[in-house]
Amino acid sequence: MTTPGQPRTVNMPNMNFPSPGRRLWVVLLAALALLYVVSQSVKVVPAGFVGVVFSSLSGVKPTPLQEGLHFVLPFVDHVNLYDARLQEVTLAHDAASSSDAEGAIRARSKEGLDITADVTVQFRVDRTKAAILHKQLGRNYLQTVIRPQVRSKVRDAIGQFNAADIISTKRQEVEASITTALKEVFSRNSLILDSVLLRELRIPDSIAKAIEEKQAAEQQVAVERNRLQQASITAQRAVVDAQGKAKAAIEQAKGEAEALSLRGKALRENPQLIQLTVAEKLAPTIQTVMLPSTGNFLLDLKSLGNVTGTSAATPASTPAPARTAP
Repeated sequence: MTTPGQPRTVNMPNMNFPSPGRRLWVVLLAALALLYVVSQSVKVVPAGFVGVVFSSLSGVKPTPLQEGLHFVLPFVDHVNLYDARLQEVTLAHDAASSSDAEGAIRARSKEGLDITADVTVQFRVDRTKAAILHKQLGRNYLQTVIRPQVRSKVRDAIGQFNAADIISTKRQEVEASITTALKEVFSRNSLILDSVLLRELRIPDSIAKAIEEKQAAEQQVAVERNRLQQASITAQRAVVDAQGKAKAAIEQAKGEAEALSLRGKALRENPQLIQLTVAEKLAPTIQTVMLPSTGNFLLDLKSLGNVTGTSAATPASTPAPARTAP
């Protein structure tokens, strides 16, 4: 209390103003908080990946994020990255023990023989359906879909063929059958199948030896059949050649007969040709002339020349009368 006449004092509240150093710390904390909020709102999808956004308010968003920079709601949207590049799964005996899930696939052929297959499957995530993949399967799609389905479809395909055909001529058909079956399964689960590779097919040694012997016998039969076919072809060729020669001989005989017929006709129509032919046969070196063309006279030109020369050297004598051929 105050006494009368004394001045009244007023108590002012004690106000503590922040020092300049404390003010700087507040600004730095605010800047860090802002940077943290901004970092939570900016997401970068790396090359070869696709992002699936899960919103705490609405769930999985249907449109996936492609490669690049994207803005999302901080503390509300969460981005899950999926590798969309080519991937592969190998089921082989050297990948793990036979009892492990990663081991080779054991199957039975059409006749019931044990066959072990090493298989590699190449695939990729369907970028346009990544949100469905995340919603239905999640990141564990290798164990839930790919490996069990590969084992099942490989066993089904091998069971359609005989063991001898699988390890020899039907290998590509087995791969095609597996590929067709897996493509449908992968497409139904938002995956894209790239290829199926049968790395190795193994059967028991005793069965392999029996198959080799059977194939060797079949090859020997094929060789003998080929030889018989070649012999048959050779015989057919000989028959064709003989028929050709016979036809040629017949045609030649026909030609000669026709020529004789024409020659006989010419001789009948020209009797003088008979005398000419006889003269040529009797003395091929004698030069003969028929005088006249309608007569039967034969004149030896060489003898006539000799007679002419003798007459020039000796006195002329009375020529003998010419004789006609009977």
